[in-house]
Amino acid sequence: MLLAIDVGNTNTVFALYRERALVGQWRLSTNRERTAEEYAAALIQLMALKNVSHQGVTAVLISSVVPQAVIPLRWMVRDFFPCRAFVVGEDIDIPIAIKLNNPREVGADRVVNAVAAVKRYRPPLIIVDFGTATTFDVVDEEGAYCGGAIAPGINLSIEALHQAAAKLPRIALDAPENVIGRSTVGAMQSGIFWGYVGLIEGLVTRIRQEYGKPMTVLATGGLAPLFVKRCPALQHLDRDLTMAGLLEIYERNRETLTGAAGAAA
Repeated sequence: MLLAIDVGNTNTVFALYRERALVGQWRLSTNRERTAEEYAAALIQLMALKNVSHQGVTAVLISSVVPQAVIPLRWMVRDFFPCRAFVVGEDIDIPIAIKLNNPREVGADRVVNAVAAVKRYRPPLIIVDFGTATTFDVVDEEGAYCGGAIAPGINLSIEALHQAAAKLPRIALDAPENVIGRSTVGAMQSGIFWGYVGLIEGLVTRIRQEYGKPMTVLATGGLAPLFVKRCPALQHLDRDLTMAGLLEIYERNRETLTGAAGAAA
């Protein structure tokens, strides 16, 4: 079985696959101080609730945008699992071309998303990922990652608005029917939600114009479903694109990853 781990700035997602079938998926808040033992205690118990033994894991693949989390996760696998952990971009090469001035700058999650997108859709593509940041990633018609744009995430913007303006309360994200808010909360919800719709539509339009050819637009991430319903620029919803990318990288490197069973991290 493959244990795929996606470490984001807000959450860390663990997904267990038997071949291509999802056995279980679990989410922990990302904590840069969490130890290997704390990861193991939480994850092994969660797996047991699904009647799955951690001793049945034969490969572990990690994608991380939080460098501090990588070593504890490596140690967790070394000490508690019968295999070795591999990290995308460190131990395993990314199987697509990256057309950036410095390819090592790009976040692992963005290129892992691109790997899955190229497998599932016909490029050229724009991938909009609603995470801690809202990212717009471009894959050209040859299937190469070409960069994109990074904007503050929706929840980050809500929190910043509350902290910076003394009279504005902390609000929950909602999709108001009307743009004109009839209360402070309504006005804030409108500004955040419809402002992001405008951001998405504007950047997608400009990227398409700059690229000069028709492009398919994908939406992924936890908040993607809320925006897909009201933003025609988003053509396809694919919530688990990062995990699909890790699974694809695993399939291309299966012999290397499973051959490391029992090896030290």
